[in-house]
Amino acid sequence: MLGTVLRNAGTSIRLSLYDESFIQSFGLIIAAAALFVLIARALKAPAIIAYLVSGLLIGPVTGLVSISEPIDLIAKAGIALLLFLVGIELSFEKLVDLGKTALLAGLGQVFGTGILAWFLGAQLGFTALESLFIATSLTLSSTVVVVKLLNDSQELDQPYGRIAIGILLFQDVVVILFLTLLSGLGRDMSFEIGTVAKALGIALGKMALLFAGVLFTLRYLLARPFAWAARSQDMLFICSLGWCFIVVSAAHYFHLSEESGAFLAGISLAQMPFSHDVQHRTHPLMNFFVAVFFVTLGIQMNPAGVADEVAGVVLFVCFVLVAKPIIIFALLIWLKSGIRTAFLSAVALSQVSEFSYILLALGVAKGIIQPALLSSVGFVGLVTIAVSAVAITNNHRLFLWVRQLSFFRDGTEAGAEGSQRFKPKRHGHIIVVGMNTLGREIARRLSARGEQVLAIDTDPRKLAGLPCETIHGNVDYLSVLQEVDLSQAKLLVSALHIESINELLAYRCDRLDIPCSINVTDLSVTEDLLELNVDYLMMPKIDGIKAQTRELKRMGILPS
Repeated sequence: MLGTVLRNAGTSIRLSLYDESFIQSFGLIIAAAALFVLIARALKAPAIIAYLVSGLLIGPVTGLVSISEPIDLIAKAGIALLLFLVGIELSFEKLVDLGKTALLAGLGQVFGTGILAWFLGAQLGFTALESLFIATSLTLSSTVVVVKLLNDSQELDQPYGRIAIGILLFQDVVVILFLTLLSGLGRDMSFEIGTVAKALGIALGKMALLFAGVLFTLRYLLARPFAWAARSQDMLFICSLGWCFIVVSAAHYFHLSEESGAFLAGISLAQMPFSHDVQHRTHPLMNFFVAVFFVTLGIQMNPAGVADEVAGVVLFVCFVLVAKPIIIFALLIWLKSGIRTAFLSAVALSQVSEFSYILLALGVAKGIIQPALLSSVGFVGLVTIAVSAVAITNNHRLFLWVRQLSFFRDGTEAGAEGSQRFKPKRHGHIIVVGMNTLGREIARRLSARGEQVLAIDTDPRKLAGLPCETIHGNVDYLSVLQEVDLSQAKLLVSALHIESINELLAYRCDRLDIPCSINVTDLSVTEDLLELNVDYLMMPKIDGIKAQTRELKRMGILPS
């Protein structure tokens, strides 16, 4: 009997996975995303808007695609990977660096925006519980949108980017606790103070227990296996993804959200020396899944469902695009973050979060709110994400325009912040790529001369013991070269024996007008490197022959 059940279950799973309609739907999603992102690129519009519009067209407008369970799982995987990457960005040093500004701003924004949004919902005739869901949904900002756009503009590490991420982290904790609370209460939920306090306490205890277990396991049980895996980039990538979804499964076992598990997995890996390489290798995979997520988000929008709630939708949109940024701006000014930082942070957070849809969907499943409310807030999310994506992409131009207003003209801090906007972490440094015997010796000698040296290699063992700053990463990725501030370097030296990578580095340096010195082991590529304006070619074989000739002449064996 049990065997028959298992066989039938396995057959149904295989049929669902390989169902022709799923293949067609998923193919349409990818094709629509690719087509519209090309159009968006030509129009210089953010890719997120392209994904949302493509979802609207193939979903509610034409009815070509509907959301099936496999597609929904793929979209959720994108969110998990995104939060995994957010966690990888946050080593304990960065968490400490976020400081009280992000904490107080996050606390003030959640409560200030939440209270005003609840009052707005109550004035529009919604019940107290419905207003609570509305308030929570409008208070949250989108981690997907903010991280994606700030990463594309290379401003995640700017002051306003770090503050925005800090506020988002506070929001993530709030929504994860809220989701955990709702999941634990069941359909016959009660919002009595005692019940809520008990559920929150249990949720906090579970999260603390899981995080402690994750850190202990990674540091004391898996440190050596991960160090061994780090010798191979492919192996490290697979092991890191495996670790992510193991922690996600553990979070599910503890009745916590999968997103919180992915986030905790990322934070744990952020404490390891190879976190940079994992981050860069995971980005392309995350971008693919996030594209699917946004297309599916557009598919789930129901324009007809909000026809009777136009006034409420307009008010909610105005609240998110105007009131919420004003609250954030005022809080950051009060915390003395500076006009530019406060303004750019407020602009970055002026949208509805992807978590809002998860929260509202759970509310619908529990029978607390009506499906129409999900469609209404969903349309608010569509509008605010599209508008905020444009605003974030053009945030510095927008600031220069708004700064002409009288209340922005006072003080000199805005100008000072403006001068620091593109200030790199490094300047005038020498980048040495490839820590073989030659590369390590070059890094040591340059450091001994007092130069600011940055050594890069894909093997963390080769970076050990060097008297300079080191980064574990692959220079194949442009994001790695951006992270090491190649555009601000004094010189790049490659000791690599891989000719294709050497040519790529020479090309990058030529485009940025950065002097470079390249190690040549295959003399046939010399001409190509010279065409790329390489300043100095290191040729160990020829240099060795010359040194031997000089020594033989000195010894009298060869004529002078």
